[in-house]
Amino acid sequence: MSKDPSTRLIRIGLDDTDHPEVGCTTERMDNLIRTIRSNLDVEVVERRLVRLWPFAERRTRGNGALGAVIDIMSDDCEALFSICREWFEVLLSDAKKFPPTKYTSSPCMVISPTSTPNEWYWSAVRGHVDAHSRLREVTDHGCIVLSSMPSWGVVGASAAISWIPKPSSSWELIAWREPSLVGTRREVAHRAISALEEFHPETFVNRDPTKGRGMIAPRTPCPVLYGIRGATSQAVSQAHEWLQSRGDVERCAEHAAHRTNQLSDDHIASTMTGTIVSGPKETKGGHSHLVAFSGSRSVTLVAFSEGGPVNRLLRRLSPGDVVSWMGLTSPDGSIHLEKLCLDSPTPRIVSRPICCSNTMRSAGRNQGLRCRTCGSTEKKAWTSRRPDLQHSPVSGAWVEPTASNRRHLARPISLGSIH
Repeated sequence: MSKDPSTRLIRIGLDDTDHPEVGCTTERMDNLIRTIRSNLDVEVVERRLVRLWPFAERRTRGNGALGAVIDIMSDDCEALFSICREWFEVLLSDAKKFPPTKYTSSPCMVISPTSTPNEWYWSAVRGHVDAHSRLREVTDHGCIVLSSMPSWGVVGASAAISWIPKPSSSWELIAWREPSLVGTRREVAHRAISALEEFHPETFVNRDPTKGRGMIAPRTPCPVLYGIRGATSQAVSQAHEWLQSRGDVERCAEHAAHRTNQLSDDHIASTMTGTIVSGPKETKGGHSHLVAFSGSRSVTLVAFSEGGPVNRLLRRLSPGDVVSWMGLTSPDGSIHLEKLCLDSPTPRIVSRPICCSNTMRSAGRNQGLRCRTCGSTEKKAWTSRRPDLQHSPVSGAWVEPTASNRRHLARPISLGSIH
């Protein structure tokens, strides 16, 4: 935090500037920061990349908003605001040229000279936020709002300046391509990605070992060359320098490290536990669902085919099994599972008792069971066993989708819990 009384911290949030075929909000924010730096003597305290509620109707590709905390001389604040206004007018002009889509871009910049309510972040990462209501809140708080109309981007922009990072928050370094190369094939060798975590162990989620493919380079025609995730700013910066020193990785135009809420599970309020009360049903596409009773209500648990291990475990559950889960409540009320754990399996009925190597048979109405070989009798009963769930973990172990099918916000089991 700034200690010089002649300076102050300014928070800038930006969202909804990109298009499926054109641009990227991370690059737009980088361009804004470089524009400010070229005109004013400022220190960028921190850049932030904040992912938002995965079910947001107007979500973009990465569903993320950008924020920056800037330390600036108090006398330069008005000049900063003027630079932002001029830059935003150019952005709006560019956005008007985007090809038409279902949801047109609705750029918004929020600038605040004071701290903002943390609730603006939590409401935007865990549920739907009405843009008109949020715009009133932001304006009433004294923030400067630069926006197109309607101002849908105000939700993400205000969330980005209101997020309070945890000490354990992860980092992502984003490298951008030379403008002339955007739209062409990225040159990021698979062997370089495979070796990344070996030489830089504080980086993670660089590749999906189950599919044998890298995850740092996007597959869309956006300006991003790659994004490296890691535990610290230093870790991702060193990994970036290592990649750029290789002959099999494309040189980037610019790069910057961002503190991020990725891998945080912030979008999920809590872990839930319940008892399975219905058998699983499979729908078209290999998706599965069943009903569990938790607390005082029944809930539908959904596992999509892309969920891999989660889907397989759910399809092997039986009424009476006690499970824990983490997931999002969808607009239709069902829970879309992101992690699943079989806490206590109910015994599975196998068959009637065995005698003389054969299954005992009914001796008649109200007469129990009889062995046809030796004539021994038993009360009518069924034997059972603990389930042997092939391809599933032992009781008490969590499963999750493979790396390439997890949400940006989902925290991998291997990294442990931070709640």
